Amino acid sequence: MDYDPDVISYEKLLEVFWDSHSPDAQPWSRQYMSLIFYHSEAQKKSAMASKDLQEDKMRGKIHTEILPFNRFFLAEDYHQKYRLRSEKVLMRDFNTIYPAAVDFLNSTAAARINGYLGGYGTYENLLEELPGFGLSSAARKILMEIVKRRNGKTASKL
Repeated sequence: MDYDPDVISYEKLLEVFWDSHSPDAQPWSRQYMSLIFYHSEAQKKSAMASKDLQEDKMRGKIHTEILPFNRFFLAEDYHQKYRLRSEKVLMRDFNTIYPAAVDFLNSTAAARINGYLGGYGTYENLLEELPGFGLSSAARKILMEIVKRRNGKTASKL
């Protein structure tokens, strides 16, 4: 994800971060740790304040570290678009659309579909976006069935 502060504030990103996982869960390895990076003292203060707020809300220990950004490492390919990769018919379409792995990894359509498969986004939003994904009719049908079954009409909006 590319962060553009003209589009979304750091504070809003922090809200999304806290709402998107269980910060009280102890990570079973450093590879899967809960972590917030900051690039400035202002971001550090915002991150620390948001963590304090979460601890107050949860009334417990949060296992999220807050560290200065140093260097980013892209996860291995098999971690990228994880939910999407488990759907063979959808992946057949994406392998045709994006024969180069880097193009698949950078695909907004693949990211959006992976999010829907993960339970983010409403069925109605999917129906609006579906024509722009470039999927075959078989893949569209499977995606619609999965999202409707997993998420129903109460899923959160992306």
